[in-house]
Amino acid sequence: MFHSTLLYTLPVALLLARTVFSSPANEPSVIDEFITTQGNISIHGIIANMGPDGAKAPDAPAGIVVASPSRSDPDYYSTWTRDSALTYKALIERFIAGDTSLQTRINEYVSSQAYIQGLSNPSGDPDSGGLGDPRFNVDRTTFTGGWARPQRDGPALRTTALSIYANWLIDHDGQTQALDTIWPIIEKDLAYTVRYWNQTGFDLWEETYGSSFFTLSASHRALVEGTTLAKRLSQPCPGCESAAPQVLCFIQSFWTGSYIDTNINTNEANEAHTGKDASSILSSIHTFDPAAKCTDATFQPCSSRALANHKAVTDSFRSVYSINNGIDQGRAVAVGRYSEDLYYGGNPWYLTTLAAAEQLYDAIIQWSHQDSVIVTDLSLPFFRDLLPSIATGTYESGSSTYGSIISAVSTYADDFIAMVQKYTPPNGGLAEQYDRNTGSPLSAVDLTWSYASFLTTSHRRARKVGPTWGEPTSNTPPTTCLGALACSARITFNTHVTNSFHENVTIVGQLDQIGNWGPENGIRLDGSKYTSSDPLWYGDIDLPAGTPFEYKYIKWTSSGEIVWESGSNRKYTPPLECGSSGIVNDLWT
Repeated sequence: MFHSTLLYTLPVALLLARTVFSSPANEPSVIDEFITTQGNISIHGIIANMGPDGAKAPDAPAGIVVASPSRSDPDYYSTWTRDSALTYKALIERFIAGDTSLQTRINEYVSSQAYIQGLSNPSGDPDSGGLGDPRFNVDRTTFTGGWARPQRDGPALRTTALSIYANWLIDHDGQTQALDTIWPIIEKDLAYTVRYWNQTGFDLWEETYGSSFFTLSASHRALVEGTTLAKRLSQPCPGCESAAPQVLCFIQSFWTGSYIDTNINTNEANEAHTGKDASSILSSIHTFDPAAKCTDATFQPCSSRALANHKAVTDSFRSVYSINNGIDQGRAVAVGRYSEDLYYGGNPWYLTTLAAAEQLYDAIIQWSHQDSVIVTDLSLPFFRDLLPSIATGTYESGSSTYGSIISAVSTYADDFIAMVQKYTPPNGGLAEQYDRNTGSPLSAVDLTWSYASFLTTSHRRARKVGPTWGEPTSNTPPTTCLGALACSARITFNTHVTNSFHENVTIVGQLDQIGNWGPENGIRLDGSKYTSSDPLWYGDIDLPAGTPFEYKYIKWTSSGEIVWESGSNRKYTPPLECGSSGIVNDLWT
């Protein structure tokens, strides 16, 4: 595996192929001009949202990037671990490509994340789940408001961004900085990922509690590159090497046979939610490896699975947005989060539309690397949208069909950028969303993630890529998934509840082990010691050690009705040590 983090550009011949075969509807000069202009706006848009001197983040300290300057409807004036990591990943790539002005800001990000890692917060202390808290105030203090917690993708995403930078430093006489300053942050994030990868949490949209494809894909990549970086620095990485293949094994569970079901192990009651979600496309582009083949197991952008999923997800928006009316198959559409989305009325997002383009540019890079395009039964419908007469088979570089595929996919990718261009206001400001009926910008203004997405998409279109993260040697799932890496604590719950004959008491809450807030999946407590003077209900439950959670008790009446106890959710954190025990004594409220 090579470690150089210098971005490189693929052969000029491939760029010429895109230009020669581009559709007149998307004349390259028009797209190129927009990319140049919008690229400049996007980098300045990111800087404006960053401390210490950002024009739209006046009270943010060095190294902090705010999600958006919007302070109401919606209030995004906070810093998110996820958004920050993805943004700085884009900036680190840009720095490596030659923008040396960014290094000071990258070093400031390193310092800010070391500080934030040390904060106790509603998700836990620094060593007991706190790294899974997604949101912090811009002044680097804990955000204590109600929020979707925990979100387990942040530590993995931060690991990736900082690993790219650390490897670059090692290659450029900066090993001391990589070891003394950056590795301690990565080490904590990897420890969190090893400990919690098999625990449920909220997805990147902060809505669905369960097992997230995006989170697990990011975790697999982080564990692989973290293992490699640890070896370069002669540091231990406990559990990283053994956990990575198990994460990859679990990831296979999300494949339905025709698309990726982005969240499983949830208690969603909405049967209309298909699971087709743009977060799966975001997963594919985040785990893109320019040295990889079209591997189905890691859902590489050019893989049959990823291409079939691209079609399934983008097609799901063709009939739900008015601005997509009349657009034929094989032409780009506005892409949102998922077709059933209701947030702000459910609209397309700039970053998800750009992601649809970026996956296609990634695929072209990978086909160029392997000098062929393989069309399978699974990916055939995707290709037939672009080339109706194409058949399954392997098309070698230099063949006319290979050239036609590269041309058609390039044009299709450019078409998604043209969609973004159509609905970008004259000043180039990229909000979070654009209206499904009119295309007008909606929700948070100047969304940092939108700007970062534009940068990464334009980089891939220009065939600029980062280093391999090790996918070619880490893409084979084990034949047997071992499941959870057991680290549990046995907790005895005692609650005193006065109830009527034939009524039962159940504990239900935030963890899978107590039903993930589904009353029917909670743990029924034992009333065998119940007396009128001591109305005790009790139970022993194995819970993830050191994982904070919320819970409540409910009564089941003889007629099957549910009665929830009143008041706020109860909170508890099991002991940190594996195999430990604890006792909780509660009184029904």
